[in-house]
Amino acid sequence: MTVAAAAPPVRATEAAAPGAARRAGTGRLQALDGLRFVAVLLVVFYHYVAFGSDWGRPRAELFPLLHLPAAYGWMGVQLFFLISGFVICLSCWGRSLADFLSSRVVRLFPAYWFAVLLTTAVLAAVPGGSRPRAARDVLTNLTMMEYPFGAPYVDGVYWSLWVEGRFYLIFAVVVALGLTYRRVLAFCLLWSAAGVLAVAAPGEQLLQVLAMPEYCWFFIGGLAFYLIRRFGPDLLLWLLVGFTFLAGCRSVLPTYRFVAAQAGYPVPEWGVVALLAVFYLLMAAVALDWFRAVQWRWLTTAGAVTYPLYLLHEYIGWEVIGTVGTRVDPGLLIGALLVAMIAASWLVHRFVERPAARWLRPRLAASFAKVRGVPMPTRRPVAGSHTPVEGPARTPGDGHAGPAGDRGIPVSHHGVGDGR
Repeated sequence: MTVAAAAPPVRATEAAAPGAARRAGTGRLQALDGLRFVAVLLVVFYHYVAFGSDWGRPRAELFPLLHLPAAYGWMGVQLFFLISGFVICLSCWGRSLADFLSSRVVRLFPAYWFAVLLTTAVLAAVPGGSRPRAARDVLTNLTMMEYPFGAPYVDGVYWSLWVEGRFYLIFAVVVALGLTYRRVLAFCLLWSAAGVLAVAAPGEQLLQVLAMPEYCWFFIGGLAFYLIRRFGPDLLLWLLVGFTFLAGCRSVLPTYRFVAAQAGYPVPEWGVVALLAVFYLLMAAVALDWFRAVQWRWLTTAGAVTYPLYLLHEYIGWEVIGTVGTRVDPGLLIGALLVAMIAASWLVHRFVERPAARWLRPRLAASFAKVRGVPMPTRRPVAGSHTPVEGPARTPGDGHAGPAGDRGIPVSHHGVGDGR
């Protein structure tokens, strides 16, 4: 990686270099779609092979080749958070706070509401498995605020959505001001400082909630990678990336120790650092545009099913494994379950997410327009006719486009903890 000899002047950093601007502003980053799909597969194999699944026999015996790699699959969440920082910055650049909030609602809630209801129905329908949550807890889960309200999760993977939500909340301040190189970099540095303070003061609850010292490093790393992609590499950005990597290696240790204690077989600690280094190298390759030749259209579909797959796979998969796992070849069952879950996720994307997005976007646009005081469409007559028709109101300065889906790939949020 080539590091610039000196950081560019502030004025120069507010506009991307021509080549960087072309890379950042055009096309879809299929490589990121592929990375998101890899991240969700890591989480899926972790839940099906290494953690939670009741196979009736030791996992090392059932999966002699897969059990050890699967034990690191929980780290797919850290990859999700890296990608999330990158993509949120990518999709919000040049957009308003209303666009940002609308895109988050459209992207996150329809599939989530469907997953909450479907998971509850499956748990209720399958005898002898996990019991569904009480109705009041299911209703609380529909808010996506079950953690602060103290309700149990309908599915364990939902914990990461609370982490993502806090990232959106604090980053919305920067979006409201307008994204520039200086503001995003200042945000990264201030959040890094808050993360360090939160580590040093574990008893400060408000600081813990906002700084998120266990996860903030990966969001910050993703933001820094996007700045590298848009404005070009420089020493300060690489130092920031390196700091988030080192801090991230430390922050994941409690989760690693929990996983190692639960696995029932040795899980070396060096694997955590090695896999996190691979994640950072892959994101650096995206930032430096080394994957420009990756234009495989199927990756777009893979990226589209990532979020529904993350939401659906865990408890429903465990119900299937608990019901037939001792009567079916484990490898065959894992393969069939993975195919079924991907197919179900595509159906959710096609028949839940896309129609819901078409319905929600214009209505959210109208709602935010009312907040801003922008006149709504009025009825005006067509020349030669007495029949009124809908026509957009034209006001000075109101030429911006309404909220739309993310530019680039859709966000994931997800990780085991989603991500997520």
